[in-house]
Amino acid sequence: MRIHEFKSEIWLPRPLEEVFAFFADPANLDSITPPWLNFQMVMPGPIEIGVGELLNYRLRIRGFPVRWQSKITAWEPPHRFVDEQIRGPYRLWIHEHNFEARNGGTFVRDDVRYSLPFNLLLHKLVVRPDVERIFAYRTESLRRRFVES
Repeated sequence: MRIHEFKSEIWLPRPLEEVFAFFADPANLDSITPPWLNFQMVMPGPIEIGVGELLNYRLRIRGFPVRWQSKITAWEPPHRFVDEQIRGPYRLWIHEHNFEARNGGTFVRDDVRYSLPFNLLLHKLVVRPDVERIFAYRTESLRRRFVES
């Protein structure tokens, strides 16, 4: 199984606790997810996040409906948490979120490790460009929310 890595970073001019609190609320996922994914949480709120918490959502990847379930496998407020796909389109999807107080704001780093059922061609032509577009949208959404507000 070939494991791919993707990293994204952004500095936000807001306090660590405020930025972490935003990410700690699954209700905010919709606001940083591109509209073309038709993202929907499939669970009642509010949700208290912690180790072992399961998150369920539906989305569309290139028009195909997908059910996705993630499990929180690390929870270290306000510095780090990890969600891992339990059910979804990937063989492996581990998303580590890191937060660090820096230069009067918060440095946010996403580290994603993922693997696909049909690796080589699918990854290069479809999946990697999609992951890059999704995180570019996310970065721009975070910038609008925390920098331009």
